[in-house]
Amino acid sequence: MIVPGLLLIIVLGLLSQSLQARLRSAVRQRAALILVGPVLLSWIFAVAAWNAGAGSLSLTCLVLAYTLAPTLAAMWPRGTPGVARWTDMAGILLLWLPLEFAAGASLVPKPAQGYLHAVAYGVAIVLALWLFLICRALKGVKYNLPRSPKDLLNPIAGFAVLAPVLALLGLTIGFLPPVHAPHAAWSRIPLRYLVIFCATALPEEILFRGLIQNWVMQRFGANNRSLLAAGFIFGCSHLNNGPQALPNWRYMILATLAGIVFGRVFQKSSSILSSASLHAAVDTVKYAFF
Repeated sequence: MIVPGLLLIIVLGLLSQSLQARLRSAVRQRAALILVGPVLLSWIFAVAAWNAGAGSLSLTCLVLAYTLAPTLAAMWPRGTPGVARWTDMAGILLLWLPLEFAAGASLVPKPAQGYLHAVAYGVAIVLALWLFLICRALKGVKYNLPRSPKDLLNPIAGFAVLAPVLALLGLTIGFLPPVHAPHAAWSRIPLRYLVIFCATALPEEILFRGLIQNWVMQRFGANNRSLLAAGFIFGCSHLNNGPQALPNWRYMILATLAGIVFGRVFQKSSSILSSASLHAAVDTVKYAFF
């Protein structure tokens, strides 16, 4: 898992405000540098695919098209830096939906699909940060380290409200099995939390809170309707997830409620790490006790 690990290091490294500022300055001085992101990430994916015995010209071309499409949406038309526009949402959807529906899976041998999906996931998140955090400098992404004690207190309060509601409702509608002792030793739960935080919670918060919710609130106002809409989008993204039959409306209901609370924590905090830490805590409890 060297390549996913490398991509994770890049994602975490971009939390540095000084690095963000240097990269933005470079792109402002030479706009063509925006193309470095998609080309480099396509090359990384191609190397990973060939090393996994799944490389092909068709797959390489598909990935290059996947990375260039949202890049072109972000590049044109040029507008006020930092202000959300409709082409930004087009770019976000071009990043998200092909992964959501496993585009190109038929080009990858089954033994390599899990690994290359992880690589593609990492490529998508790094490209999202490159395009919208660096090149577009979109306001409100909050991709930075915590700046206030509230960034710690907000997820704690969110967990206290959300966890019992999700547990009770999940048991009532048959989504969750009965509570049981942890799958693993107590000492291993913190490690599982870190894995979930890095592999699931942070990437999903970048997409659904930092980009989608942020875009909706910039365009339609930071009000409850926008929060509900963003939560509903997050919920709908779970319709094609197991373990129940698809479309998984039980998962959608619970994910919508979770998305609303994650979104409120994101809204009230100065760092995306607040909603990501709450997200990871909820998923860890589900993994360990249900």
